[in-house]
Amino acid sequence: MCESVDEITQAVLAKNDTLAADLREELARRGVSVVNLLSSPGSGKTELLGRVLARAVERSLPVAALTADLATENDADRLARSGAPVKQLLTDGLCHLEARQLRGHVESWLPAGTSLLFVENVGNLVCPASYDLGESLRIVLMAVTEGEDKPLKYPTAFGSAHLVVLTKTDLAGPAGFDETAFETNVQRVNPGVEVVRSCARTGAGADVLLERVLAVRDGAPVHRPPLAPRPHTHSHSHTDTHEGAEAGLVP
Repeated sequence: MCESVDEITQAVLAKNDTLAADLREELARRGVSVVNLLSSPGSGKTELLGRVLARAVERSLPVAALTADLATENDADRLARSGAPVKQLLTDGLCHLEARQLRGHVESWLPAGTSLLFVENVGNLVCPASYDLGESLRIVLMAVTEGEDKPLKYPTAFGSAHLVVLTKTDLAGPAGFDETAFETNVQRVNPGVEVVRSCARTGAGADVLLERVLAVRDGAPVHRPPLAPRPHTHSHSHTDTHEGAEAGLVP
């Protein structure tokens, strides 16, 4: 009997969940915290991450970064200017990262002694939201130019975030961005989540973001988002949906 597309999807996600759980335990034993960064293309996350990495290097923190794209090593080249160890992960057309890919790079590349690994996921707010990578912290970034209704359009991504970062805040005025409406929408899908405001052009927010990440690495309590890290639907022909289950990203 042939399996349905939904059954196959469920099996793929279940396998990923198992790998992610094993990887999370392994990373915990090694003292490595993983930060999974999700956003749309053009949110400014690469520039902001570069700022955060540079701050970490200045403080001699054992940090590294993996950056994922369908093609080119442009982002790795940009991030490497920070002085931190950086590796490009090419997905060859895949719209998201999976736990098996991260495990492979952790095993083959992660520099010894690294305690903080940033993973810049593929630019996409749908597919990556479904896949647990074994991360300690999931951060969703959004630029003011994207519109204050984004959290409502992509509830799985925003609803599974431990932290939300609003980027390009210097453009809020020209873009006509309604910050009050944005905050209301974020809290609607993820009550209690903190929103960090940033501007990569000036560096604003980079230090705050680094401190939040370091606090989690050092054992600080993590916000518990209301949605599971995966909605168990991954069809590009359907709208992004969500389930009202408590997230399991942090054991």
